[in-house]
Amino acid sequence: MDIAFSSTTKLAAAIATRKISAVEALDAHLAQIDKHNVAINAVVILDREGARERARQADAAVARGDTLGSLHGLPFTLKDAHETAGMKSTAGFPPFAGYAARKDSPVVARLKAAGAVLVGKTNVATMLGDWQSDNPLFGRTGNPWDPSRTAGGSSGGAAAAVAAGMTPFEVGTDMQDSIRLPAAFCGVYGLKPTENRVSLAGAFPDPGGIPRSVRLMSCVGPIARDPEDLALTYRIIAGPDGADTDLAPMPVDPTPRLELKSLRIAFASTFPGFPVAAEISAAVESLASQLASSGASVEEAKLPGLDLHDDLAEGGRLIGMMLEAAQPEPPEQPTPVSSWFAALARRDRSILAWESFFESCDALLCPVAMTTAFAHCKPGSPLKVNGKEESYWMLPAYGAVFNYSGHPALAFPCGQDSNGLPIGLQLVSKRWSEARLLGIAAAMAPFAGGFRRPQGY
Repeated sequence: MDIAFSSTTKLAAAIATRKISAVEALDAHLAQIDKHNVAINAVVILDREGARERARQADAAVARGDTLGSLHGLPFTLKDAHETAGMKSTAGFPPFAGYAARKDSPVVARLKAAGAVLVGKTNVATMLGDWQSDNPLFGRTGNPWDPSRTAGGSSGGAAAAVAAGMTPFEVGTDMQDSIRLPAAFCGVYGLKPTENRVSLAGAFPDPGGIPRSVRLMSCVGPIARDPEDLALTYRIIAGPDGADTDLAPMPVDPTPRLELKSLRIAFASTFPGFPVAAEISAAVESLASQLASSGASVEEAKLPGLDLHDDLAEGGRLIGMMLEAAQPEPPEQPTPVSSWFAALARRDRSILAWESFFESCDALLCPVAMTTAFAHCKPGSPLKVNGKEESYWMLPAYGAVFNYSGHPALAFPCGQDSNGLPIGLQLVSKRWSEARLLGIAAAMAPFAGGFRRPQGY
């Protein structure tokens, strides 16, 4: 059994049936970290001995015949943002360097209750504020496919660790493509659930105990090497928890097994005015053609009549207002409340337009970023796309559109570009339809190609 690259579901079954021990699973993943982390710097906080003791306890529970959780004995890492009891949570921000929360966030608590063994934390952009994972505390994370290129951000360490076999799954955060873009760059799967589906309580370090200001557009979701593992982790972390009062009491449905001939897929190889590498748009069209040939109903998307550039700008303004509210001292001229409500009304129009769009299809297939993984650079530097310099700030545009609308979106690997780098695409569906979206991704996986192990790992 190739433990480091086995799926979460297979590992859990192997531990439960005593084919392998939790200690063996931990040792295999620690070996990957020891062998490869120097090159890519994905795991930046490591609790080796604490994890070993927890793995021993997991094995003792199996030996006693205890009732086991669905992740019993599985080692895992977490993005260095989630609050974890007794383990530092820094968000790559020097003032938080010594901060360790007194209790686990609800998401962390649920993973531990399911039996998972926390091993360490993975690297992020400073304060989760960029699409490259680099910060003054831990430095930068390289891509397992080519360490001279970025793994993306802000969940770059998480995606790189999953791709490199250092952890079977991860949980990232996504306010502007921050799960899906790194997943695409590293050739793994990443799910941004519907807004208010997974708790945001404790999803960001809070040493001062200030009121939570990020109440919109940000989501917590899993990263893994196949759709089944995404579904397993998502079912554990989703739903009301008694801490985040914004969460909707929606049932977490089982993932359906779907046949392509039952699916209606709309595809868009680009969005109006959004740059995209030719190889990515070609991958969208090629996959759409394969799906159509295999029985799915596939049509080129007639996108909602929205100004998507304006949606991105409006999303940026909402983020700015939330960050303003989080400042210890209010600005001399604070944004009036009327502007906040006007911005929400503007957002409602986009949400409803996309909801109407999804009445005629099960999912939208489209790019998730304008390019594949690029060489490390200073944030804000122009990026070459099809030989032309494009704005760095348009990098996550295809994903950020659906942070603004709140729709569930899933990044998945779909082959490689001419440089041998993963191409990631995106599936988007109606709000609250994560289970069906995961089922669609599973049905499409044989045609998209799925996860491929980076060379040398």
